[in-house]
Amino acid sequence: MVVSARNGVTTGVDTAVIQVDDLRMSYGQHEVLKGVGFTVGAGEVIALLGPNGAGKTTTIEILEGFRMRSGGRVSVLGTDPAHGDERWRARLGVVLQSWRDHGRWRVRQLLGHLSRYYEPYAQGRPPFDTDELIEAVGLTAHADKRLVKLSGGQRRRLDVAIGIVGRPEVLFLDEPTAGFDPQARRDFHDLVHRLSDLDDTTILLTTHDLDEAEKLADRILILAGGRIVADGSPDRLTREYSRDAQVHWSRGGEHFVHATEDATAFVRGLFQQHGEEIGDLEVRRASLEDTYMAIVKKEEA
Repeated sequence: MVVSARNGVTTGVDTAVIQVDDLRMSYGQHEVLKGVGFTVGAGEVIALLGPNGAGKTTTIEILEGFRMRSGGRVSVLGTDPAHGDERWRARLGVVLQSWRDHGRWRVRQLLGHLSRYYEPYAQGRPPFDTDELIEAVGLTAHADKRLVKLSGGQRRRLDVAIGIVGRPEVLFLDEPTAGFDPQARRDFHDLVHRLSDLDDTTILLTTHDLDEAEKLADRILILAGGRIVADGSPDRLTREYSRDAQVHWSRGGEHFVHATEDATAFVRGLFQQHGEEIGDLEVRRASLEDTYMAIVKKEEA
């Protein structure tokens, strides 16, 4: 079964880094996950989207081995997370929504300390050099600052550094840029691309920032009603679920808008009819946000 294509290479089940089949999770009588299934190939960046309470964090925690599932089959790096040992965990990176530690640690001191835990399990992927890592997350000027003195954005940059200090093969990011300013968010996006492209790191992230998901993800998974209801690239999903495009133009001082499934043919006809009278021409296709809202509303209905 072909799952996805990345950089021109098809990814099948036999090369999957993450495999999820019929994943179910219940809390008492409340069934949160009702048969979730998806596959992720090496080096893919996947954004898991869904409304609050859909089970995104629960799914991530099951894949990380932090929560036991009610049923189904899960494999991460060839191992059932429920039975993963320390060597397996050393191959993962985790950035939680929030992470607390002793405020008296200094940034360089803490990251250097954590990196030593990964050294016995390196297997050809040694932990990041501490100063290189600090520079990568934009904390060089704060390397000797105590954690308690960091701002919220600086603290979040440190959370990311803690998650990737061991140079993981699989990285889980739960709302990673919450609290980031625009520059920090841009730096983080560059870091994600670097990890994926240069280190072939497989990344699964959750976010409510759909613009971020569109910029980062090779594929979008939408979780609603306890199941994956959409799976595809941002462009594929927007074209599949929102076929109409809006054509905006002006003529003779008046502004016009027209919705059409074939924007190319409409614009061609427009110029054939009015020629140089057409100005301010713009074709707007549905955004990922429009598509996401349409899919979720359909499922909720």
